[in-house]
Parts: sequence; structure tokens; C-alpha cells
Amino acid sequence: MTTATASTGIAATLRRLYFVRFAFALVWAASLFATASAIGPVSAALLVLYPLFDVAAAVVDARSARASGLYVNIVISSLAAVGLALAVTSGIPAVLRVWGAWAVVSGLVQLAVGVGRRGLGGQWAMIASGGLSALAGTTFYLQASGAEASLTGLAGYALVGGIFFLVSALRLGRAGA
Repeated sequence: MTTATASTGIAATLRRLYFVRFAFALVWAASLFATASAIGPVSAALLVLYPLFDVAAAVVDARSARASGLYVNIVISSLAAVGLALAVTSGIPAVLRVWGAWAVVSGLVQLAVGVGRRGLGGQWAMIASGGLSALAGTTFYLQASGAEASLTGLAGYALVGGIFFLVSALRLGRAGA
């Protein structure tokens, strides 16, 4: 297999994966927004599901592209799922702290992977998303100590991240054409 053929195959796999990630983020954000007033069974399940979905997506991505940074993301997101499963029993501030820490670290990993893949095309949105994730994570962490601690910001975070995946999928389609 030539390098050009391998790059085209990776780009096609990433494009499909990014479309799936966009759809998941859209449905997840709407679901969390509808249940975000308090931590109940549905919102708790959604909070744990998001990093688990990230793990599954990173596994698919790592298998197709062999990006070593994604293995770091698999570990980080797995730990986040465990942390969130514990945090939901302690309240919204605990959830925001765990989510914030996860968003910072996984955002920096996403930024590094996007920079490494910039030759594939469609990665500027992943680079921007990684940087914004790190900033948003810091905001969530700081918001946890305020009186306005809320889960609705997490829904917005997921929606914006999903839009970045959509943009990348569309850009990868252009790069492959």
C-alpha cells in the first residue's frame, strides 16, 4: 500500500468517525440539557457515557491511524469515566471538577494529535477544538467552586465539540476529493 493510498484510507475512516462523533454529541448534548437541572439516573448515565464513547472512538481512531497520542486519550477517558461515576454521587461541583480536569488533559492530547495529522487535511478544527477544550476545562473546574455550578455548560461543550467534528469531517471529504 502506498503512502497516498494509506492516507486516503485513514482520511476516509476519520471522516466516517467524525460524522458519528458529531451525531453522538448532538444527541448527547440535547439529552443532557433536558436533564441538567440535577444529577439523576439519566444525567448520571449520560455523564459516564460521554467519556466511554470517547474511549470507543479513540480505539477506532488509533486502529486506523496508529496515532500514539490516542492511546493516552484512551487511558485518560477511561479514568474520567470512573471519576465521573464516583463524582455523580457527590454533586454537580464534583462532576465539574472531574469533567474539567478531563477536558484540559484530553484537549491537549487532541491538540497534539491534530498538529501531528495536519498533513491529512481537515485538522485545523481538531487543533482549535483541542485548545478550546483545555480552556473550557479550566472554566468548568473554576465554575465548580461557584454558586452557579450547572451541568448545562457541559451540554454546550459537547455540542461545540460535535460541530468541530462535523467541520473536520467535511474538510476531510474535500481533502480526499
